[in-house]
Amino acid sequence: MKVLVVNAGSSSLKYQLFDTTAKEVLAKGICERIGIDGNIEHRKGEKGEKITKEIPMPDHSVATQILVDYLTDKETGVIETMDEIEAVGHRIVSGGPYFFESTLINNEVLAMLEKCVPFAPLHTPPHLMGIRGCLNVMPNVPQVLVFDTAFHTTIPKKASTFPISKEMREKYSIRRYGAHGTSHRFVANEMIKILEKTRGMKREDTKIVTCHIGNGASISAVKGGVCVDTSMGFTPLDGIMMGTRCGAIDPAIVTFIMKNEGYDPDRMDKYMNQECGFLGMTDGFSSDSRDLERAIAENDPEHKEDAVLATSIMAYQVQKYIGAYSAAMNGLDAVVFTAGMGEHNLELRDRACANMQYFGIEIDRELNSVTHHQPNIVRLSTDNSHVEVYVIPTDEEYMIATDTEEIVSKL
Repeated sequence: MKVLVVNAGSSSLKYQLFDTTAKEVLAKGICERIGIDGNIEHRKGEKGEKITKEIPMPDHSVATQILVDYLTDKETGVIETMDEIEAVGHRIVSGGPYFFESTLINNEVLAMLEKCVPFAPLHTPPHLMGIRGCLNVMPNVPQVLVFDTAFHTTIPKKASTFPISKEMREKYSIRRYGAHGTSHRFVANEMIKILEKTRGMKREDTKIVTCHIGNGASISAVKGGVCVDTSMGFTPLDGIMMGTRCGAIDPAIVTFIMKNEGYDPDRMDKYMNQECGFLGMTDGFSSDSRDLERAIAENDPEHKEDAVLATSIMAYQVQKYIGAYSAAMNGLDAVVFTAGMGEHNLELRDRACANMQYFGIEIDRELNSVTHHQPNIVRLSTDNSHVEVYVIPTDEEYMIATDTEEIVSKL
């Protein structure tokens, strides 16, 4: 089945066209600066030559038509007509308290998705624009929503419930929703296959910690293929520190800063989401871990001290979650690193796996030092390690495509 996977932002539209039968990416790209001036980056296949062009894109409907034109064009295309697109899958950050699995789009579903806006106010409105753009251009093609939060709906109440009043929890549907679930699900499934093959384990017996570490970061405990806890909470602000987010802090700090700085709720929200993490800890130097690692390696006199502290805190927090989730699952078989930093930041992995002998974690530091910017699954743990440690490149788009195929094939 040929499935178009779409990930819409407020002024962007990422896309990949999959042939799920061949397990192949036929084309991929991104429409950017939608509503401003517009440009498209497009390539055939996974690693084809990138084609870039500036094209006016007043809205997501026009952007969708442009990407379809590129997919069907004689020079840039990989299909002859739009009719070859058999389904569209949309990545959705939060299903709130309303969606617990991937869902076929209809009018009722779209109305319900509107109710999810408060749970991901930066993401859901752009998702809706992307969906409507695709519906306008491909009204007869079945379309499916795939939710990042769906994988975390299995978390038991003892882990998903915040200890605030029952009245407030129920009134505002406050619970741990998590994020990055599509990525956690993909790499956990890949790790389970490896454990089945190398250790002869059964799926239901596996205990895995998955570390999705990018500019946004979350860690999940996956027991028997089912998520039992995750670091992000009611919003993606919770958990470990990130590029610009503070992660979990003493909640009294929030009211303390608001009182002393005169911040209103919106200003405080912006501060915690956009001005903390790596960016805040380095006094505005950078939110990108690559810049921090460069400052450390080059002994940057202005930024090294802050960079060392910030990167050490992140690694320490990753260690704490590995330890906590090992306790929660009563054991640990594997740790998986994925996403931008997890796959490419060798220093983070080295720091996070250091001094973890108590958990039976030992990695090949030489192999770790050359494992970055490559597409393969890599085993980092040594033969002496009781816990497997792997780098598994995530593929959220493939998960979205397979979910979409499964639903649409039953129609």
